[in-house]
Amino acid sequence: MEHPFAQYIQFLGKGKQGSRDLTQGEAEQALTMILSGQAEPVQLGAFLMLMRVKEEAPAEVAGFVKAARASLSLPANLPAVDLDWASYAGKRRQLPWYLLSALLLSSHGAAVLMHGIGGIAGRVCVPQALEALGLKPASSLQEAAQQIAQKRFSFLPLAVLNQEMLRLLNLKELLGLRSPIHTVIRMLNPLAAPTSIMGIFHPGYDEKHQLAALLLQDKQLAVFKGEGGEAERNPDAPCKIRLVQNGQAINEEWPALFSSRHLRDETMDISRLAKLWRGEIDDEYGKAAVTGTAAIALRAMGRAASVAEAEAMAAQLWATRNIAYISIS
Repeated sequence: MEHPFAQYIQFLGKGKQGSRDLTQGEAEQALTMILSGQAEPVQLGAFLMLMRVKEEAPAEVAGFVKAARASLSLPANLPAVDLDWASYAGKRRQLPWYLLSALLLSSHGAAVLMHGIGGIAGRVCVPQALEALGLKPASSLQEAAQQIAQKRFSFLPLAVLNQEMLRLLNLKELLGLRSPIHTVIRMLNPLAAPTSIMGIFHPGYDEKHQLAALLLQDKQLAVFKGEGGEAERNPDAPCKIRLVQNGQAINEEWPALFSSRHLRDETMDISRLAKLWRGEIDDEYGKAAVTGTAAIALRAMGRAASVAEAEAMAAQLWATRNIAYISIS
């Protein structure tokens, strides 16, 4: 008898005339089978690479995300959060200034859950940056809940959140290519925050995320091509922000904040994150990246009605930040 998962490979791989996209329901069932171990390893490799060549359609992304969210094993009584922040790329040209953006928002009362990975060769990831700020990732969902209650911020590693999703993500090392899992994890939103913010690198995936969010009836979202693929505004370049608010897709063009580009950061000295927060250094790029990214988050959360209002609000938050909020050792 034919393996029950084979049909999903057939839908994708029957050639130019016979292949087709999966429906949202088919995509949901396919990833449900994968996450529950019902697909054979050879089937998994074929499926992921056929999807990679074709590229995910928004309905497929929505189905995959629905299955991934359903697979999460979450304890009861987890805290409510205001903003879900995906971080899966790491930074290699500039420091992860977006971490200060998230902490700036949380220091002013917004509960932020950031989830992602670390240990990417040649890149600075959030766990390293947290250590430089005297903070640490959550080692469990319970610890994440405690951190959110105490500081309104937590970074939850994917390894804690879902080991199987991490295993699938790490298949890139064997396959040599990204897969739909890289798209799905950015939309996990494990604590069902009303607003999500995420960055993309590959062209076109911002629209896929936006349309998938509409299909999933997610409340509010901001997705854009961020610096290094993270949800960080590059102040040197114009930025197209794709929003979802009240069931509507909104596209905005945010202007560059500088007339000329800054040089690549050759040292990547993460101690400068703390120094900028304390006001010990004057880094115009870093400050603009922090406040510019915070402005996008404020716009996504519906706390600002325009680009100008969001930027003014973010600048005010920075000017009134609590230096002692980050306990740098």
